[in-house]
Amino acid sequence: MTAPRVRAPELNGRQWLNTGGRELSLRELRGRIVLLDFWTFCCVNCLHVLDELRPLEEKYAEVLVVIGVHSPKFAHEREPAAVAAAVERYGVSHPVLDDPELDMWQQYAARAWPTLVLVDPEGYVVATMAGEGHADGLAREIDQLVRTHEAKGTLHRGDGPYLPPTPADTTLRFPGKAVALDDGALLVSDSARHQLVELEPDGETVRRRIGAGERGGVDGSARSATFNEPQGLLRLPADVAAVAGYDIVVADTVNHLLRGLEYATGEVRTVAGSGRQWRSTVDYHPHDAHAVDLSSPWDLAWYDGKVIVAMAGIHQLWWFDPVTRTAGMYAGTTVESLRDGPIPDVWLAQPSGLATSVDGDQLWIADSETSALRRLADGELRTVVGQGLFDFGQVDGAATDALLQHPLGVCALADGSVLVADTYNGAVRRYDPATDRVSTVTDGLAEPSDVLVTADGTVWVVESAAHRLTRLAPGALSAAGATIVGARRRAERPPTLIAPGALSLEVVFTPAPGQKLDASFGPATRLEVSADPPELLLDGAGSDTGLTRRLVIDPAVAAGVLQVVAQAATCDADAEHAACHLTRQDWGVPVRIDPAGAGRLPLILRGVDAH
Repeated sequence: MTAPRVRAPELNGRQWLNTGGRELSLRELRGRIVLLDFWTFCCVNCLHVLDELRPLEEKYAEVLVVIGVHSPKFAHEREPAAVAAAVERYGVSHPVLDDPELDMWQQYAARAWPTLVLVDPEGYVVATMAGEGHADGLAREIDQLVRTHEAKGTLHRGDGPYLPPTPADTTLRFPGKAVALDDGALLVSDSARHQLVELEPDGETVRRRIGAGERGGVDGSARSATFNEPQGLLRLPADVAAVAGYDIVVADTVNHLLRGLEYATGEVRTVAGSGRQWRSTVDYHPHDAHAVDLSSPWDLAWYDGKVIVAMAGIHQLWWFDPVTRTAGMYAGTTVESLRDGPIPDVWLAQPSGLATSVDGDQLWIADSETSALRRLADGELRTVVGQGLFDFGQVDGAATDALLQHPLGVCALADGSVLVADTYNGAVRRYDPATDRVSTVTDGLAEPSDVLVTADGTVWVVESAAHRLTRLAPGALSAAGATIVGARRRAERPPTLIAPGALSLEVVFTPAPGQKLDASFGPATRLEVSADPPELLLDGAGSDTGLTRRLVIDPAVAAGVLQVVAQAATCDADAEHAACHLTRQDWGVPVRIDPAGAGRLPLILRGVDAH
């Protein structure tokens, strides 16, 4: 029996971007294939999808219109100027609808960031896909739609509605991270321009640009080398640099690479990463650094005798040894959440900032998606500030009560305290372990993404959305600091009402056209379930190979979050040299317990409806 066709709801929102101010409608796009990308700019998985879509947008330019629907998680992401800045920062080259109240999110029944919805030329939903890694499946779907609707006469070719904005002329464009050089100069990752920029000690005058200034992953000279939205920078210890043959490691984020920079010559080389995005299984063995797959490395620190990498794309810390040229996983299981304990069996959530204490004994981590400051010492990870994936705000005071909002940078000071680039609060915060308290050093900044202190005590803030480095006033660190008691917030995604007692969790997976489940290397599917608070689940937590699970919900817990990680291995069907694929998705499903709630929770790992 053929499933009923579902008409795609019309598009409505606060503002349209990348259209020259013109409002779009699905009605006027009839005859074109439309792909809706539900995203939010804090989400690294959403950023992965932006890059996966670029080749599809180019290949199918005459028949496909991609529309980003920005449905925010954090309060800052609801600000119109912040959405517009993010669209430019990440090079979004299609129209974007601003959906601040998640109206479109709810009408299209999205449950996860990102969610992709494919609409055919007649205006019907034909596929819904959660998560990333769907480029191949989308291409097959689009090819089929082109064949079907050309035959019916319902496909119209032509130019799309995208109108690029006028580029701004600033010295830096959305800089990400910075390091100090010996003479007081500063090296900055100029992320949106795909370059590194060396600035004079005044923090403004350009001394040198490294990189051609276009997306790419080519090694070579300062003029010819290319990067792709680089972020973290690390100066290696002198003795390590002498053996490695380069002085600075660069987290080349969108290329999924680590690059080495020889400072004297400006020569750039790839030192770790295959260039492929990690989509595999967790293991903690050493690997050849050039052969290993990485996923959005965001920041770097020297700790425990090696380079530690904030692997934001898979919610882990990795290590890289420039001498042995090996790399591997260091901490985290790839589950996106907040769990402390001995490494590696901990949970992180898009770690984006790292800093080593002056004595080298501690590693400080800005764990952005949990709005947390975390500390690694003696093999144990502990959360200092932060309460969970959906809790954030701007509150000073005792660390147990303090709140941040999506911090991206951290800087350890000589007195043992730590500065945090509290990005979405537009502030620099300070945590003092001696008093176990948080205070605000300064606020009113435009998305600060990093903080560093030079040898002479100057404090620099990478003020990313203002496209500059900002020097804090002398004495800012010695002042008592403000105490702000602002809003306590929680990301209010509409909760799913579930009944107490037995709950059937069903992850629906349909292989993309032309693919089949692949069990040649073990079970083809895997499901991991946990809850926050843990007491929510009386039974059903843990990992197993099936995509269905009987859970038991504690009636004494009023609400919480079900954390579900599902993956499925597939390969191309009927192909002589079949390519393998791994589809993986994390859900944090807010739930409220209600006797009238559902006894079944279906989630779509990859759903393909009948045409």
